[in-house]
Amino acid sequence: MPCKPTIIFHFGQDPFESSNVNSFKFKLSFSVVERLKLLGELVFVGLGLYDDKGISLHGFEEIKTADNVFIELYTSILPNFSIERFEKISGRKLQVVSRKELEEENGETILRATRRSKVVFLVPGDPFIATTHMTLRIEAEKRRIKTRVVHGASAISAVIGLSGLHNYKFGKTVTVPFSDNFSETPYNVISQNKKLELHTLCLLDVKAEERRYLTIKESLESLLKVEEKRKKKIVTRSTLAVGIARAGSDSPTVKAESIKKLLKYDFGGPPQSLIFPGRLHFMEAEALVILAGAPKRLRESIR
Repeated sequence: MPCKPTIIFHFGQDPFESSNVNSFKFKLSFSVVERLKLLGELVFVGLGLYDDKGISLHGFEEIKTADNVFIELYTSILPNFSIERFEKISGRKLQVVSRKELEEENGETILRATRRSKVVFLVPGDPFIATTHMTLRIEAEKRRIKTRVVHGASAISAVIGLSGLHNYKFGKTVTVPFSDNFSETPYNVISQNKKLELHTLCLLDVKAEERRYLTIKESLESLLKVEEKRKKKIVTRSTLAVGIARAGSDSPTVKAESIKKLLKYDFGGPPQSLIFPGRLHFMEAEALVILAGAPKRLRESIR
C-alpha cells in the first residue's frame, strides 16, 4: 500500500515563526531515505593489483559505511594481500565468495544481502575487467538494486605502462589459457594485431582457488607449438616479446628479448603477463631498451 505524507498548515500566520513552530506539523510516515534503503545498494570496489594498500581512499570510505562486505579472490591474484590484515585495518569482517557462488549461483549470496542494506563487493584490480562481475551488476539493476562503482588500478593499464609502449597502439587483448584447455585463439589474435601493426597484450590464465598461475615460459611454449603447426612465422624463437611480472608491486620485473632468451629468464613469482609488440615508434624502441633491457640494436632497426 503506497505511503502518503500528511501535511497540516495553519493559514493566516507564518508557521516558521519561532512562536508558531509547534503549530506547523509535517508528518512523513515513510521517508524517502527509508524507502531507498529497502531496495538496497551494491557498490563494486576495486582492490588494485598487489596488496592491502591498493584500494583507493574512496573505496575504503565505502567499506566503512557498508552493512556487509564481500570479497572474491579467484579472478586474479593479489600476491601480498592478507584478509586478516585487511580486516584489522578496516575494522570490518570480509565474507569470501567463491567462483561457484558468483558464476553458477549468479551471485545470489550477494544479491540477497542487499535487501534493506548497503553491500560492498571487493574485487581484485578494476571491478569490470572480469565479465562475471558485469553479469552480477546487470542482475542487481534488474532487481531495482542501486549499483555504483569505485574503480581500482587495472593490470591492463599497469602492464602497458610498465612496458613503455604507447597504449593507443594496442589491438585486441587476449588471455592465454593453461595447456590442458589450450586453443589457438591467442595465436590468431597476435597474428591479426600484427597485420594491423598493433601490439598485443596477453593476460595469462589464473586459477587462484587451485593456486595455479600460468607463467610466461609456459605461455611461450604453448604458442611455439601452435607456430610449429601453423608455420606463419608469428611466434618464433626469434620473435621479440616483453614479459612482465608482478605489476603494481614495488619491484615488478620487465624484460624485452627474443622468445628464445625469455624462455630461460627468471621472472619470479606471479602474476605474469606478455606483450607482443607490433610496429614500434622510435620512442617505444627507446623505452624497451632503457626500461625493459631490450637489445640496443632495437634502436637501430627503427631508424
